[in-house]
Amino acid sequence: MSHTAHIPSHRKPRRNASKTAIRSGVAGGVLSTIALAGAAAPANAEPVTETIEMPTLTSGLAGSVAQSAAATQQVAVDLELRAQQDAAATHAAKVAKKAKAEAERKAEAKEKAAAAARAKAAEEERASRSEERTTLAASSSGSSTPASYGTTQASGSAAAVLAFARAQVGDAYVLGSTGPNSWDCSSLVQAAYRQAGVDLPRTSQPQSTAGTQVSLDNLQPGDILYWGGAGSAYHVGIYSGGGKFIGAQNSGTGVVEKTLDWDPPSGAVRLL
Repeated sequence: MSHTAHIPSHRKPRRNASKTAIRSGVAGGVLSTIALAGAAAPANAEPVTETIEMPTLTSGLAGSVAQSAAATQQVAVDLELRAQQDAAATHAAKVAKKAKAEAERKAEAKEKAAAAARAKAAEEERASRSEERTTLAASSSGSSTPASYGTTQASGSAAAVLAFARAQVGDAYVLGSTGPNSWDCSSLVQAAYRQAGVDLPRTSQPQSTAGTQVSLDNLQPGDILYWGGAGSAYHVGIYSGGGKFIGAQNSGTGVVEKTLDWDPPSGAVRLL
């Protein structure tokens, strides 16, 4: 028998393999139980559902905010446009009011000028008639007649011609018109001579050769004056005595009685 047979060993005894297996099995079983318990937890827990719905709520809110911003911007644009339109309308009204006032002012000034012109013409007419009366009075008292103009007083048929012609002084001149309130040169002469029973041609050319040609130094009241050539005259009038004539001159003067110096004639014919 060995001397070391009964000496206890200092090495730790080895564990039994079967115990180790049992312990491993127990640990595995516990872990398996925990895993099964976790797997058996409810699948429809509330927190999971709420987390899934959040993106949908956030997206809808962003859309509403964008629409509100767009609507606000459109309102601002509309208000600005309305303000511009109101300003333009106000400016247009001011311009129209100013233009109307200016037009009224010009019309008033034009009417005043026309009234002044009429008053001046009336004054000249009164002066002319006054001078005519003075001339006739001087002739009646035995004053001499200007040699360059021949006889100054009308008598008989010539007086009737001049009375009609003088009554038309102030009427308008209208080319082609034959009275009673507007005339051209030859229609006035024709109508005046009709008062003496003389039927003259209508136009100035044949009127300038209707009677006997006479000198401008030996005129008598009632003689027909013409401007231009005999037979080709472009204007006619009637010698009224005292170095004057009556004629429908032009659209600016109408029917007037003027001195021969105002518009010297070319020649004259005598019918009475």
